[in-house]
Amino acid sequence: MLPAIPSAIPQPTWRRALVTGGAGFLGSHLCERLLDSGVAVDCADNLLTGSRENTAHLDGRPGFRLLECDLSAPGAPEALPGPYDLVLNFACPASPADYLAHPLETLDVGSAGTRNALEAARRDGARFLLASTSEVYGDPKVHPQTEDYWGNVNPVGPRSVYDEAKRFGEALTTAHARVHGTNAGIVRLFNTYGPRMRTHDGRVVPTFVCQALAGEPLTVAGDGSQTRSLCYVDDTVDGILTVAATRSVRPVNIGGTEEVTVLELARRIVELTGSRSDIVFVDRPQDDPERRRPDITLAHELLGWQPQIPWSEGIKRTIEHFAAKTPATA
Repeated sequence: MLPAIPSAIPQPTWRRALVTGGAGFLGSHLCERLLDSGVAVDCADNLLTGSRENTAHLDGRPGFRLLECDLSAPGAPEALPGPYDLVLNFACPASPADYLAHPLETLDVGSAGTRNALEAARRDGARFLLASTSEVYGDPKVHPQTEDYWGNVNPVGPRSVYDEAKRFGEALTTAHARVHGTNAGIVRLFNTYGPRMRTHDGRVVPTFVCQALAGEPLTVAGDGSQTRSLCYVDDTVDGILTVAATRSVRPVNIGGTEEVTVLELARRIVELTGSRSDIVFVDRPQDDPERRRPDITLAHELLGWQPQIPWSEGIKRTIEHFAAKTPATA
């Protein structure tokens, strides 16, 4: 059995952290939060889907280093100078548009990349945290999803390159902890949104917001009855660092509990942007999950974490971000 999460969480002193995938949406927010907390940060990214723009505001800050490297390559641990107290492994194409465009790279980073990040953590005696995903539950037959649910994943479908890369990464992380005693843990993240998401990257929030701001029709997959549970990026970062501060290897769900249909989400975004956009319906992708909502009992009762930022506030900040990047329409 996996060890239980301790109810009393010591506050660690991290001097330098490694954030793989640190130039991505979520990774860049983690880099920023750690720096703000006085932790030096090495941001490692091959920039396949990450962007220097996401970390440009961090350039020149004491303790920040951007390492352009391929985590999946042989010898990658030697390219990560360290020493590290914390390794946050967030390197992976995360949006459908990205992992469908880069299927082999997605599988490589979930396997060889995770192994290399684990080796860097083992080398330095660092706490390691794997960014896993609600996609490990597939199209779930259990609702809401608890951490002990094994999932319903199509292993050969188009989404399998992401789903199975993360499932393998979880197996590799737990095996590394058992064999080598690596202080390794796992967070399963649900539908995080916020500033620095890429325009039209295939995820519903940036797609709908950008379409609404441009006055374009919002493209709802299927009939829009499928659900998602959204969590603003600041809350997700809080949850990640809370789990990082434990010594548990047990997976922990981090996500929002307000379940909303995709159609309702589209309608809310049209209203909040003041857009005149219509809503149109398009074919639903293969293996698109029908319902998704995390059971966050572990995170809430044992770690004291739960989302704090209301959807209305989080989406307002997200709209403001994209409005500043999107030319106004006539």
